[in-house]
Amino acid sequence: MKIALGVTGCIAAYKAIEVMRGLRNAGVSVQVILTRSAAEFVTPLTFEALSSQNVITEMFPQGQNRDIQHISLAQSIQLLAVVPATANILGKFAHGIADDFLSTLYLSTPTPVFIAPAMNVEMWRHPAVRANVEVLKKRGNHFINPEPGMLACGMEGEGRLAEVGSIVDRILDLLNADRSLAGLKVLVTAGPTIEDIDPVRFLSNRSSGKMGYAVAETAAGRGAEVHLVSGPTNLKAPQGIQLIEVRSAAQMKDAVLQRFPAMDIVVKAAAVADYRPVATATEKLKKKDEDVNLHLVPTDDILELLGRQKKDQILVGFAAETKRLLESARDKMARKNLDLLVANDVSAGVFGSDTSTVHILSRSGEPEILREQTKHAVAGRILDLAVSIRQSSVSNK
Repeated sequence: MKIALGVTGCIAAYKAIEVMRGLRNAGVSVQVILTRSAAEFVTPLTFEALSSQNVITEMFPQGQNRDIQHISLAQSIQLLAVVPATANILGKFAHGIADDFLSTLYLSTPTPVFIAPAMNVEMWRHPAVRANVEVLKKRGNHFINPEPGMLACGMEGEGRLAEVGSIVDRILDLLNADRSLAGLKVLVTAGPTIEDIDPVRFLSNRSSGKMGYAVAETAAGRGAEVHLVSGPTNLKAPQGIQLIEVRSAAQMKDAVLQRFPAMDIVVKAAAVADYRPVATATEKLKKKDEDVNLHLVPTDDILELLGRQKKDQILVGFAAETKRLLESARDKMARKNLDLLVANDVSAGVFGSDTSTVHILSRSGEPEILREQTKHAVAGRILDLAVSIRQSSVSNK
């Protein structure tokens, strides 16, 4: 689960640090955006140290414009929260003014928006501000009103930022509106495996792990107890999940089989090596002026083993193909006793991308095609279908 946290320029900006901390403790990934005025009250370094992510402060930072950042961020978050929100940003939002990153992100964001205003009492009561708030509420934006109390300017009245705990709770309530996986255990595998040849060389593949991590994060956000078995990646594990780090296909098999009987849904998104060296050299193999034959043997097919052992579990597999996509996917689904299979054409080199075009096959009906969707959007749809299959299975018993 990921949100964008916009921080605007007022004395209450320091409280956004505690809001971010509360969200992080709840397993939410937080991308912070500081307006220029906010950076006068709190430094980007403080947020970066606590969020483990770069803080966005500029619309066009040098060297970081390969992607349209406000668009890509808007498509990857489940919520935009603005804490604190000044009268200035309320005016921009209400009238569609996009002259910095935060106001541009607001116009680009299709997900819910949560706003926590803070300002002087007379500003909060001004007819222009009240009108802007009403406009934004009518558009479906969610508000938590400021509280009465002593303000930084020395005046007393409404305008003080709502309590941090209340803000965090409201944000989590909005994020967790979908609790379809509450009480369920979900096992996800992600990333590549590594098969050692000698102490310095190995066999692996191009899997980034992004898809599996997106499934794990989305499942956790929907209330599941998530176990993520991951091969080596450069990704940070989502908070609120149980991470089991493995290296080889054999280690992944052991970790998965150990946990499988207790699971309700299993999503095998990892790209497990199909072959491994028959033996690993204990010393580095020296280069020679002659051909070298590397003896490989098949690894155990983890997905096939799960298909044989499964009882009530919903089992989801992935297929990366370079030709005859649907034909190969249907064959794999039948052979391995899967409930769902997510197939994608990797001939164009999609590994590491933040978006995917996939075909989702089920046991009944035509494949569902998701075109150029974010990993989180694909993850959400996979879990939607898995829950639907499980509910149908339970009701038929």
